[in-house]
Amino acid sequence: MMNLMHWRLLVAVADSKNVSRAAERYGITQSGASQALTQMEEALGVKVFVRDRRQTTVTAIGQQIIDRARRMLSEFESIQNLVDASRGSLGRIKLASFPSVFASLLPALLQSFSRLHPGIEIVSLEGTDEEVEQWLSNNSIDLGVVMNPCHERGALLLGRDSWVAAVPATHDLARRSSASSVSLEELVDEPFVLATGGCRLNGQSLVEQEGLSLTDVKITVRDWASAFALISDGMGISIVPASTLPLDRRGIRVFELSTPIYREFGLVCSPAGECSPSAQAFLNEVRKSTLSTQIPMTVRSAQSQVA
Repeated sequence: MMNLMHWRLLVAVADSKNVSRAAERYGITQSGASQALTQMEEALGVKVFVRDRRQTTVTAIGQQIIDRARRMLSEFESIQNLVDASRGSLGRIKLASFPSVFASLLPALLQSFSRLHPGIEIVSLEGTDEEVEQWLSNNSIDLGVVMNPCHERGALLLGRDSWVAAVPATHDLARRSSASSVSLEELVDEPFVLATGGCRLNGQSLVEQEGLSLTDVKITVRDWASAFALISDGMGISIVPASTLPLDRRGIRVFELSTPIYREFGLVCSPAGECSPSAQAFLNEVRKSTLSTQIPMTVRSAQSQVA
């Protein structure tokens, strides 16, 4: 049975042209080295060396074998270096996002990365979009998911989410068919439950971007679950991201907006993350994942959520 030591000894003998010097290199006796070489030649079925008292020379077939042995040992060393480098880059990634993205887009990406890089710890931080931006700017995190990132930031697009209208099942609008849509103009004068999710981009800011305004904001809440509970109780209507819709939507009807509005999610690297091998490894894996899907991932489309 030939092992790596046998192949290394074979190359060492060829380099030194002397069995004794090659044996000394690996801390074995001259007789032990000679015996190992003989066993190799018997296993191969050819003479690799011609040995006499003055020196050891390589045969023609032996030279071809040794050339291949060098490449094999070089590849093994390359593998070992790769493993050593991987061990040396073990570290921690601080990744921040707002809750809806953690719940929908990131789990699959995080699980896939952890399978490939089990030694890298990922610390997940939840915050508002403003907090994520602040953490990125002061280097408190390596990577952050931001909303509607501009191209100048070099963001890696993760996906997008559509805004939908959520109304109580007892509301007049709820009598429409599931395939119907509603316009912002129809919603602005209705009693409104403003759900922010802790983000600057919310139902009110969307309405204002269209040159409209909400006239009857009944209550403002940060938590999406609270907003849906209030809607189902008939407190008012709301405009919410499709990814935040509850699985149990009893008491709520959901409609697409007649003019679709989306929010995009992008993964941005902080200056600290730019210098982190672990963070860059994560970015590379996410980039491969998004490229393999051909198109950006969409967070639970509004159409699939309409009741």
